[in-house]
Amino acid sequence: MSNLRAKEYKRFEDIKIVRADGSEYWSARELASTLDYFKWENFAKVIQRAMIACQNSGHTIEGEFPEVRKIVKAGATTKTILDYELSRYACYLIVQNGDPRKEVIALGQTYFAIQTYRQEIADRFNQLDEDNKRLVIRGDVKQWNQLLAEAARDAGVITAEEFAEFQNAGYIGLYGGLSVEDIHKRKGLSVREKILDFMGSEELIANLFRISQTESKLKRENTKSVSAAVDVHYVVGREVRSAIARVGGVMPEDLSTPDKSISEVEREQLNKLKKRKKRLMLDE
Repeated sequence: MSNLRAKEYKRFEDIKIVRADGSEYWSARELASTLDYFKWENFAKVIQRAMIACQNSGHTIEGEFPEVRKIVKAGATTKTILDYELSRYACYLIVQNGDPRKEVIALGQTYFAIQTYRQEIADRFNQLDEDNKRLVIRGDVKQWNQLLAEAARDAGVITAEEFAEFQNAGYIGLYGGLSVEDIHKRKGLSVREKILDFMGSEELIANLFRISQTESKLKRENTKSVSAAVDVHYVVGREVRSAIARVGGVMPEDLSTPDKSISEVEREQLNKLKKRKKRLMLDE
């Protein structure tokens, strides 16, 4: 996935809400604005079509489109409005039933198709082949990296140079002294290619643990300087490496590099989704 496309997808990530129990949803009101629907009445019609599709697919409307009421200010008074806490699948159905002339609708279709497919395959992870395991874990890594970036900013890591130093420290700790540049060379990657996109599932899991534990430690210890944040990332990376050594695992730098990038795997899965959709239309 290109950096530009990733930035475009971020608009959907930015409005995602995570509940205390870890489940996620999108507010229908916020999604309407993101999809350039400025009249709720028009978007409500799209939601109704999506609900019909939901029912026809065997899912429950109550489970995917739970209603909520919100109190909003209207001038000097307040009023209650209808909203929905949309599941990922509900969002997918909405963009599939949206106005195809809107460029953002096409973008949403791709984004939620990928996210929905990831959820489907996550539910049967142990039966997946290696590429699909990579796809699931890479999705988790992206989300945790966003949380890590926020925690790093809160700790005082602000500039691009500071963030590069912070990220490099984690890799150095986990990869036994190898820097980001060293790992790029070892994997035979170009400057623009991302290391995380060329990792197998085992290597991705090690990095996911590094990322999630660093985020947690930064917040737990209320880290408040660039140097301290860099030290935390290095120490966590080193500890993850030590844990791998203790259980007799293969060090991350010694694991094989996949032939296909995550972007290639995603394109293959999108093509499969499109073919499956065409088959369903023929069946109808």
